Amino acid sequence: MAENIIPADTNNIRDKAAIVGIGETEFSWGSGRSELQLACEAIKAACDDAGISPHDIDGTFRYDMDNNTETMLVQSLGIKNLRHWESTSFGGGAANATVAHAAAAIAAGYCNYAVCFRAANLRSNVRLGQARGPDRIMGGQRGFHTPWGHLAPAHSFGMFARRYMHKYGATSEHFGWVAVTLRHHASRNPRALRQEPITNDDHQNSRVVADPLHVLDFCQENDGAAAIIMTTPERARHLRHSDTLTLVEAAAQGSGPSNEGIMYRPDLTVAESTNTARDIWARARLTAKDMDAFMFYDHFTPFCLLGLEAYGFVPFGEAKDFVQGGNNIRFDGILPANTHGGNHSEAYILGLTHPQEAVRLIRGISTSQPPNKQINRVLSCSSTAQLSAAVIIRRG
Repeated sequence: MAENIIPADTNNIRDKAAIVGIGETEFSWGSGRSELQLACEAIKAACDDAGISPHDIDGTFRYDMDNNTETMLVQSLGIKNLRHWESTSFGGGAANATVAHAAAAIAAGYCNYAVCFRAANLRSNVRLGQARGPDRIMGGQRGFHTPWGHLAPAHSFGMFARRYMHKYGATSEHFGWVAVTLRHHASRNPRALRQEPITNDDHQNSRVVADPLHVLDFCQENDGAAAIIMTTPERARHLRHSDTLTLVEAAAQGSGPSNEGIMYRPDLTVAESTNTARDIWARARLTAKDMDAFMFYDHFTPFCLLGLEAYGFVPFGEAKDFVQGGNNIRFDGILPANTHGGNHSEAYILGLTHPQEAVRLIRGISTSQPPNKQINRVLSCSSTAQLSAAVIIRRG
């Protein structure tokens, strides 16, 4: 059987799409507005940042779990002709996938101005994992564990984290250093919901929710929306941020062999994003050493360690030493990570704020801008132990 390898010359989107606008609503635990209004506000803010009108949008890229349909946006934003639309499945793995799909559509000429967006009242409306009907028991593989109380994502990812600890000797304190660092970044970010600094002792003393995950290992559940506007580099040179272009250099998606990959899988210590990593480095003809910052999907803090290893920043088993003390992943460290505070402390918009922060870092306007180096390339990625996606965003 032929080996499943993507040739490097298949990177047909390289530098053919530019991110020209980013915008979001305020983040809250009760927006008091519909998800449609949140989406429109974030998209309008991104258009203002780019210097275009919402009427110019002719491509939309959404999560399929978003409640806002394309037709709702067409009418609400005054879009004249929606030439292209797509949705990507899944949650955290979908943020970078929407950016990848938009870049591909722009490179192919399917649309001129694309918007990637996510809007949700995740706190004031139906919360993630909350029952939507009388029957919480699911079929398929979930039928083997749901009847025994294994209901929430934390139950599955907690088992994943515990096995990782057993194999590599990581401890809860290593996860705590990730939480401390993300909160430090959020303390500098006026957009962040949780700005009060924490210590590793605070992390260790916080209640355990699903062993070994403490409450300070969790991302937030909140209301809000985020949006990203993309177009061709040629058009971008005539827009507001023409002095600093931010280009999509490469993208990749990946999975594992199981449809319920969190638990039923060959190895509970390696995320399937190793497949995504192999493809994105091959397409970009780069390695982790070429990245200036690391935006990872922090649904739970242990997946900082798994992401560092999956994408090759450190060898397997050594991420615990890399994050020890937090200095290496601070905004002024070797590899700045989630300088906005991430899902953990800024806000949870299912990862779409991560490529936004990559743009801020390249523009030089992050609230935790690294002081001693220019940011030229950022990897925005997910390592969720299921479907994953990654993009490399670079200075043009």
